[in-house]
Amino acid sequence: MERKALVIGATGLIGRNLVFELLKSAQYSKVTVFARRDLVIKHEKLNQILLDFDHISEYKNEMIADDIFCCLGSTKSKTPDPISYRKIDYDYPLLVAKIAKDQGASQYVLVSSMGANKESSIFYSRLKGEIEDAIGGLNYASYSIVRPSLLLGARNESRPLETISQYLMRALNPLFVGPLRLYKAIEGNVVAKALVVLAKKNLPGRYTYLNNQLFNLVKELPSAEA
Repeated sequence: MERKALVIGATGLIGRNLVFELLKSAQYSKVTVFARRDLVIKHEKLNQILLDFDHISEYKNEMIADDIFCCLGSTKSKTPDPISYRKIDYDYPLLVAKIAKDQGASQYVLVSSMGANKESSIFYSRLKGEIEDAIGGLNYASYSIVRPSLLLGARNESRPLETISQYLMRALNPLFVGPLRLYKAIEGNVVAKALVVLAKKNLPGRYTYLNNQLFNLVKELPSAEA
């Protein structure tokens, strides 16, 4: 049965790739995207809504979907104010999760981060852990959390330090084998493909997938989609 998807955080590295994967998938008949900027994509299945996330509750009638994908997230350099940072990484994802569930959504797929822990002394890691648990408390029929390592791929915005890290990790990545795959840098499009695989599984309950597991998930795709 064809499903409907809602994506928030679609202009980022993972989100942008995820939208392409969802549009390609025969499983989805409609892909709704909430974004601040135009994705500059035209597709018969795409329903793009440009909005101010501070007014996201006004769009509850657009949150009618089976599967919710959250790729929202910021960085300290981009959002130095902790209150604004919390809005992006916690308030918005949770609000969408609540409204969408009330509208009938049954599956939520959250992009978190390696090291997420609500008990962490690091603000970023603690916040990721807090949002994981807050959405878990809503009792979605299927709830998947993914925790990727350093992301590889071209971003729309400039992140000089991350760009340097990407160059280093691309050179070192072949050394990350066995248990070290947990820390291996991962392409944004690989994470996006893994998200679609998870959504297709639609497993009941709550699951957390670490970086090394994301590589394995993509191997389950048919060769034409991998």
